[in-house]
Amino acid sequence: MNFRSHWLRKVRRFDNLPARICADYSFSGGRHSNPFTGQPFFDGSPRQMPAFHVARSIHINADPQRVFEVVSDYSTWTKWSPWLCCEPDASVTVSEDPRSVGSMYAWNGTVLGQGEIEHRSIDPGRHIEDEIRFLKPFRSRSDVLFDMEPQEEGTRLTWSMKGSLPWFMFWMCRMMESFIGSDYERGLRMLKEWIETGRVLSHNIFHGVESVGPIRMAGVRRSCSLKDIGPVMQEAFAFVTETLRTAGQPTDVQGASVVHACDMRRQSIDLTAGLMLQEHATLDTMDLVEIDIPRLNALRVEHVGAYHHLGNAWAAAEQRVRYGKMKRGRQSSFEIYRNSPHTTPVEDLRTDVYIPVR
Repeated sequence: MNFRSHWLRKVRRFDNLPARICADYSFSGGRHSNPFTGQPFFDGSPRQMPAFHVARSIHINADPQRVFEVVSDYSTWTKWSPWLCCEPDASVTVSEDPRSVGSMYAWNGTVLGQGEIEHRSIDPGRHIEDEIRFLKPFRSRSDVLFDMEPQEEGTRLTWSMKGSLPWFMFWMCRMMESFIGSDYERGLRMLKEWIETGRVLSHNIFHGVESVGPIRMAGVRRSCSLKDIGPVMQEAFAFVTETLRTAGQPTDVQGASVVHACDMRRQSIDLTAGLMLQEHATLDTMDLVEIDIPRLNALRVEHVGAYHHLGNAWAAAEQRVRYGKMKRGRQSSFEIYRNSPHTTPVEDLRTDVYIPVR
């Protein structure tokens, strides 16, 4: 392979990426362009810093003024923050006046890092513009916006962020959009619940790494979008319960789900949902699959509260694995439902999230 064809293969890889995130490959004469296509490479200038934009919305059964009063008051943020539930012991400082231009909310934690957010512009009942400044683990700043519009005797609240990353983190742009979007969705669900009911039915308990298993379960495999996971799992558990009952197996047992794959960019999930099998039980139906999880070590985060907030436990577990630099095990992650939604108040539902580690 000659020099030109060798570099042409490398350059074409970058041609498939957005121009703003291409690496700075310099050739002779100080040029910052592809010598074969003439297209510019990333040159490190501010205008080409890798940019991202995230926006998520939700309908809240309250008028825009009420929504504005809660969102503009930083002292309420600890109730619905999608990040603080991942590290409840993080230090939080709020300005004495928490709801005016110049008011600030600051945090400092081992898992969450360090940063602050400040009200820059406020239009009561309609719009809030903030600036968020991350200090650790790396420095960056972004604009954060809240827009409130009347909608069907309530309010459509849109939470958005736009900013850029340090040039060397160009590869994180799409990842940032996916993960921040997921965080915003979790936060908006909690904010809606707080405004409409005065409480948030979600609490994480951190148990660290534990030995768990062996576990046997019978279930059905399903793939769906994350937004459809609730009804899909309800259907799956109903099918498994009826199938086991017909086969003469006990159904008053704990439920479990094994997550085979979760694609945050595509917002899709592949899982098997089902019920525990007793130690010596035999599975005689072809309609269900049996999954055996051996005894293993796993990071355990216990979630207390509504199933639609289970993302809080998963986010907390993933962050602790990541920032704790734990090595993931070969087994799929899973969750076990310790009590039944049919006989347990929603606020008392207990679910254990497990991420296998080595």
